[in-house]
Amino acid sequence: MLDNKGFDLWADGYDKSVGVSDKDETYPFAGYKHILNEIYNRILSHSGRAVLDIGFGTGTLTTKLYEQGCDIYGQDFSERMIELAQSKMPDAKLYHGDFSMGLADDLKKTRYDAIVATYSIHHLTDSQKVTFINSLLPLLKEDGCIYIGDVAFNTREDLEKCKARTDWWDTDEIYIVADEMKKAFPAMNFEQFSHCAGLLSLKRQGE
Repeated sequence: MLDNKGFDLWADGYDKSVGVSDKDETYPFAGYKHILNEIYNRILSHSGRAVLDIGFGTGTLTTKLYEQGCDIYGQDFSERMIELAQSKMPDAKLYHGDFSMGLADDLKKTRYDAIVATYSIHHLTDSQKVTFINSLLPLLKEDGCIYIGDVAFNTREDLEKCKARTDWWDTDEIYIVADEMKKAFPAMNFEQFSHCAGLLSLKRQGE
């Protein structure tokens, strides 16, 4: 697993390495662009435009939303990635910090139409994921939505099949199994976008 220094070193080549995996339809980034495009379209179809991105990296998704007039907030633990993202989004409110230790206090003061985590939440254990998602729900505006795009599977069996077909597997990352996550969040929706990636969405229900 890369620490923040590892991500700092990877930052300048990150988008290229992701793109190669996505284009070749290989683990772990097969379906990456499809998922980001889907999140982008769903956010823009909503009337509200306040977006919080957890682990935004170089700002691949949020830059596109920023260009469409969205108010972007975010937290990442790589100072270099923040620097790259901020150069693309001068007015975005981006904070440095490890989200496994919680969000920056200033981010907790805003309510969001969408909260996004793409290829970042796999750094949390399953129990930490549940705790973290529960901490995000109160930050949503009414009818706001959390979008989690990541290496993810519908069942544990699906995960094991993918692992068996893969030459290299990152054992430090903990991937989402949707039918297990739904025990904590029955209203969560899961859509599979490739053999190794999916999109989870969870709306805040109207009061």
